[in-house]
Amino acid sequence: MTQGNTSPIRSIAVFCGSNFGNSPEYAEAARVLGSELGRRGIRLVYGGTNKGLMGVVAESALAGGAEVTGIITRRLFERGHLAPGLSSHEIVDGMRVRKARMAELADAFIALPGGLGTLEELFEVATLTQLGDHSKACGVLNIRGFYEPMRAMLALATEQGFMKPEHRDMIISADAPDLLLDAIASWTAPTVTKWIGQPDS
Repeated sequence: MTQGNTSPIRSIAVFCGSNFGNSPEYAEAARVLGSELGRRGIRLVYGGTNKGLMGVVAESALAGGAEVTGIITRRLFERGHLAPGLSSHEIVDGMRVRKARMAELADAFIALPGGLGTLEELFEVATLTQLGDHSKACGVLNIRGFYEPMRAMLALATEQGFMKPEHRDMIISADAPDLLLDAIASWTAPTVTKWIGQPDS
């Protein structure tokens, strides 16, 4: 897989809920994504816990032959939340360090359904792409239309003059893991700046 026909995607950070959600479709999507990462030989980087969708995607990636690296906070590790059998793990002092380390290890990012942490992680890495701090693809697995309200919010922000269309469309969305991974493989970063109607400097 290549990102914008430049460098191969060897590692993807996955953000997702530490709960399972109300539909079995969410866990099934996490399972299929993990299996697909294994089939494609892509390393999974994730938050390291055994909880919710996080545990499902890690377990299925390992079963599919993928390398899985967990980045877990010391507080969660001390609570016994580290998933068993990971290829490797790192214990870090807090969420900010955890996110930075995951971003450092990943060539691209995928968000499954989740809560505040998932959404915050997704928007942080997307913002870094928008600003040009990195040029890594960000995508969402839009199971049961979970990310349609987010897409509507980005459309409204664009309509109201707070975002350019290129940044509105920057977060890839697909409802199947194979389609999302294919889209990430062919993605290229926007080349426009974020400012609208004012100097770039």
